[in-house]
Amino acid sequence: MTGKAKPKKHTAKEIAAKIDAATTNRGGGKAGIADRTGQEKGGHAKMECPQCKITAPDVKSIKIHHEARHPKIPFEEEKVVNRHASTSTQPEPVKDANKPRPGVRGSLKK
Repeated sequence: MTGKAKPKKHTAKEIAAKIDAATTNRGGGKAGIADRTGQEKGGHAKMECPQCKITAPDVKSIKIHHEARHPKIPFEEEKVVNRHASTSTQPEPVKDANKPRPGVRGSLKK
């Protein structure tokens, strides 16, 4: 009658967490570089603050950042850098619905 109180080696919660960690794009590697630099216009780092070069997905987020971090400098929307416009030198590629984009939760490893 021994072994009733022994814990299992791996719980279902632990296994599910390992699967989630292995199959979720966390923004590192090649997909993360594409996300941060705005390659193929699928990334989230679209706008850049002209003062400190921090990136954000849209002008509204940059404005919030600017009011919090640079309160003495007036916010000028035309000075905000659009990184997608500056890095894309090629014409817009045809978007494939099946191609995974960086920053999107999920993976092909399932």
